[in-house]
Parts: sequence; C-alpha cells; structure tokens
Amino acid sequence: MSTDVTAKSPAPAPPGKSGGSAGGGLLQLVLDGLRRNMRQYGMLIALGLIVALFAVWTDGDLLLPRNVSNLVLQNSYILILAIGMMLVIIAGHIDLSVGSLTAFVGAFAAVLTVQHDVPWPVAVVLCLLIGAVAGAVQGFFIAYGGIPSFIVTLAGMLIFRGLTEILLEGQTLGPFPDGLQKMGNGFLPETGPDTNYHNLTLLLGIALIVFAVLQEVRDRKRQQEFSLEVLPRNIFLLKLVAIVAAILVVTMLLASYKGAPIILLVLGVLVVGYGYLMRNAVFGRHIYAIGGNLPAAKLSGVRDKKVTFLVFLNMGALAALAGMAIAARLNAASPKAGLNYELEAIASAFIGGASMSGGVGTVLGAIIGGLVLGVLNNGMNLLSVGSDWQQVIKGMALLAAVGFDVWNKRKVGS
Repeated sequence: MSTDVTAKSPAPAPPGKSGGSAGGGLLQLVLDGLRRNMRQYGMLIALGLIVALFAVWTDGDLLLPRNVSNLVLQNSYILILAIGMMLVIIAGHIDLSVGSLTAFVGAFAAVLTVQHDVPWPVAVVLCLLIGAVAGAVQGFFIAYGGIPSFIVTLAGMLIFRGLTEILLEGQTLGPFPDGLQKMGNGFLPETGPDTNYHNLTLLLGIALIVFAVLQEVRDRKRQQEFSLEVLPRNIFLLKLVAIVAAILVVTMLLASYKGAPIILLVLGVLVVGYGYLMRNAVFGRHIYAIGGNLPAAKLSGVRDKKVTFLVFLNMGALAALAGMAIAARLNAASPKAGLNYELEAIASAFIGGASMSGGVGTVLGAIIGGLVLGVLNNGMNLLSVGSDWQQVIKGMALLAAVGFDVWNKRKVGS
C-alpha cells in the first residue's frame, strides 16, 4: 500500500535531555503519519477495532479457528462482488444487477449439471461466459447507448430475477456434483508429516508473507526512484510488522482447523491480479481517469466507451463466479438467492474507501470493506442479535464510513 504524504523525521534530541524523548518522538511520528493518511488507514484500523471488540464480547468465539474458516466461506461471494463493484464505482458508475445475476448463474449451473448431466468443469466455463455476456450487454447500452448505468442495471436486476424464476420454475434445484461443491465448501488437501497443523496452509502463509514484504519494499523503492514521497522508515517498518503479524495470525488459525478453503485461494488470485491491474496496468489508470475527470480523460486520448464496456463485462464475469461460489456452498440453486447482494457489494466498496464521484478506491479497500461487513454479521450472529437490529447497525456503519470520507475530504481541502 502506498501513500502520498511523507511525515518529517523528528529533530534529534538535544544533549542532556532524557532518553524518553526518543520514544515520544517516534510515537508522535506514528500519530502524525496516521493522521495525515487517515483516508488510507482509517478503515483498516476500524476493522481491527471491530475484530477486537467482538472477540471480547463473544469471549473469544469470533477468533476460534472454525469460526474464522466459516467467516471466509460465508463472505467469499460478497468479496468477489466487491472487487468488481469497486472497479465499476471507480469508473463513475453503479451496478444494481449483480445480485440477480448471481442467482441466474447459479440456476443456470444447476440446470446444466443436475438436469442435463453436463460435466462440472464445462458448466463452470459456460457460466462464466454467460456472466460475461450479460455484463457486456449492459455495458454496451451504458457505454455506447448513453443510458445511465443506474437505469440499465436496474432493468437487468428485474430481467435476471425473472429469468431465474423461469429456469427453476419456482423451485430449489440440487444437489451439485462433488467437484463443484468443493468450490464453495472445499479445503486444500492434507500433505506432509503430522504436525498438528495443515502443512500446505502453513507453506502458503509463509509464501504470502514473503510476497507481501517484497511487494511493499519494491513499491517503496519505485516511489523513491521517481522522487515520490514515501512513509518514514520507522513507520514503514511498523507497517511491515503489522502485515506479517496479520498474515501469520490468520494462517495459524486456518492451519489449526481444516486448512485454507479453496475459495480463499481464488480470492487471493483475484486480489493480486486486480491489484496489479489497478496499480500498474494502463487499463487500470484509464478506469481512474474516466472516473476522476471524464472530459480530461477524453482529451488525453482515453477510449472511455471501451473502458466502460470492459468494466461491466468484467463485473458480469465476477458476478457469475460469485453465483457459482454461493450455489456450491449451499449445494442448491434457489429462486430467492442473491437478494440484496448488490447492496452489500456496494456497501463494501464505499466502506472500503470508494467515492460516489468516482476516481477513488482500491481493490484492497473493497476487501477491507467486505470484511468489515462480514465481521459485523458474524459477530452479531454469535451474540444472537436479531436480524432487524443487524440491518440498523450495518446501515449506520455504511453512513459512518461515507460520512468519514466526506469529512476527510473537507479537512484535506481546507
């Protein structure tokens, strides 16, 4: 994660002063860095506080290995949708159809595999194609037809919900083949000697730590080469320690149960791939450009219609992937599947730092926003909070996140 602000190093303590001033100076440096980068780290800090609070309120049940594993499985589809929705919002649009599209794809997968005995790998490919085509059709009307995305995707929400009812004839259809079920419920296989931990998960955790540290160091060096401002060394080292600690804790928790879920690997690939796309690829910069300032992007030669079309095509493919993941987890396709998924994906993006005006947001922010909602849902379920109050609390969390973003913009502007 990069930053745009550099905090100045504190002046050396004058001779004769107590040695405690060095520690105080470092603390002040950290606080200054956090204050100046609150937009970037605010939701990450909030996620940590929410986890800590619910861990205390549930007497540690939130952080039990089995519950952490269930937390990943239960929220995987929302995290997948949140990645695509973040790109849509950065481009200055919205997509209300993703919940209905996930239900339609799940129903299509059930019809293929259960009623027509299509091999599940073939069904997965066909479902991804169906989702991509659905997104492309909506993207065509938005990009080349000039119809607002709100209207097009609202129509898509109604159309795909109706098609789901038609495909399933109002009934639940299942079960899915074992191979497809593992996509939503499966874990990595056991390998190696008996260590009381899942060895493959431990190896993957170590590899992820090495990758994350190298990526952070590489990004810092690249910023320094281009004379960009970077975090002070002390804060940067603290950031690395926090990243390593977080990955290590999650790895140990997963490894002490059944290991890493297969869907978590899929999510990891998506986060790395889309993170690189938005940070380093020309296409990602064009998405930020058309969302941040469309007239300027056009004058700079950005093909805004093509970019918008591809953003919605991508959203359709990710919605298809999420639809198969949730159907595989439930082991059935239901006409009522996908209800309010679009709202949770949109909320995840905004909680994760997206801006209503477009041009702002990160893939990692979408994941953090989705995890905030996921931890809230899981923690409140453990505390037996009613569904009515859960909706109220999640609505307040969304309002607080967007309000914080507005306040932070005004503060920076002043």
